[in-house]
Amino acid sequence: MLKRFLKNEDGATAIEYGLIAALIGVAIIVAVTAVGTNLTATFTAISAGLT
Repeated sequence: MLKRFLKNEDGATAIEYGLIAALIGVAIIVAVTAVGTNLTATFTAISAGLT
């Protein structure tokens, strides 16, 4: 029973998938923040050009 428990990798696999999902989430947040900042700068420049 102890050998079977030590060979069981289901928990490790779940943790790895969780870490991958967290990294993807962080990458999405960083990308959206960067795009939002650039978009704000673009609209500010357009607004200044129109006035």
